This record gives sequence, structure tokens and C-alpha cells, in this order.
Amino acid sequence: MARPFAGFAPEDFDVFAIPGLEPRMDALIARVRPKLNELGERLSPFLTELCGEPMFPHVAKHARRTINPPNDTWIAFAPGKRGYKMFPHFQIGLFGSHLFVQFAIIYESDNKSVFAEHALQQLDDIETHIPGHYVWSGNHMVPGGDTQAELGRDGLAKLLERLRAVKASEALCGITIDRADPILRDGEAFVAKAADTFRTVLPLYKMSF
Repeated sequence: MARPFAGFAPEDFDVFAIPGLEPRMDALIARVRPKLNELGERLSPFLTELCGEPMFPHVAKHARRTINPPNDTWIAFAPGKRGYKMFPHFQIGLFGSHLFVQFAIIYESDNKSVFAEHALQQLDDIETHIPGHYVWSGNHMVPGGDTQAELGRDGLAKLLERLRAVKASEALCGITIDRADPILRDGEAFVAKAADTFRTVLPLYKMSF
């Protein structure tokens, strides 16, 4: 039996206010990365069963950074053992203001046009199965985005058409949880919420192939 997940504390989010690359990375590695690794161990088997294929955890290393400290960090789950950026994938991550749980297809993936085509053909299904409060974003480096309800059908279609046409475009969809939300302190409730979110966005992952 896996030990209960401890959840996230305000201090985990405060890491992103620490000035300087090295001090912030030291704090990330000490405070946040162990929790992301733990979520990888907990949720990889669940996602493997959900997706019907092996799903491997990849915790962000921020290895290319030499000056600017990271504004967020994350764990990605993907079918590739050696990397995730080239695949449609699932993410859990933190900015200073909030946590996110989402499906992601970022600019390195060759599946972007496949997803865009399938999603544009299945807008009715997306509107039916993805709740209105789920957030869509076209850039993984910018916190937040627009809810599906705010975007509406036309806004979502524009995001998908851009994904199909623009090389640097991306599509991310999922939930955001404010850093003060009590669910983050209840680790097992959060793990259940993350699993439920992955179930909800699974049709988007399936549209990527």
C-alpha cells in the first residue's frame, strides 16, 4: 500500500518568489520535486491503465536554464520512456499562484495537426464532455487561460485552427486550483481530483492519434 500523499503547502508555491536561479532551484529540488516524484509513482499505473499503454513520469529538470529562474515546474506523463515533449501528454504542475492538472500538446509535438483536425471535427463531443470551467491555453509558459465557457465554440475553434496553422502554437486543457484551496492540503483528495481530471481529458488525448 502506497503511503498517503502529503499534499502541497503554501511554502511549495513560495519557492517561485525566491530570487536567483540557484537558490530557487535548490528550493525546488528540496521541497517540490520529491512531491512530483511521488505523484509520478502514484499516478503512472493509473494512467497506464486509463490509456491502455505504458505511461512514464517525467519531472521537469530545468536543465537548460543558466540565468532566469523557472516560474513554474511540473511532472508530465507520456508514452515515451526517454521524453515527453514530442508526445501528447498529461501534466501536473505549479506556478506561484496556482496548481494545474491538464492535457497538453506542445509545440515540439508532430501530433499537433492530427489533434487539431480531429478536435475541430469533434467540437460537439468536446463541448459535451469537457466541463465549462476547464481552462484552455495556447501557451504553456503563461499561467492561466480561458475557460471553455468563456471561449465558446468559436473561440475554441480559433485556438484549434491556430494549432493547425502555426508551428509555435500549443493546446492545453484542464483545471487550475488556487494555491489557497484546501484540497491541496488534503493529499489523497488531491490525488483523486487529479485522477478524475485525467479521466475527463482522456478523449482529448485519444484525439491526438
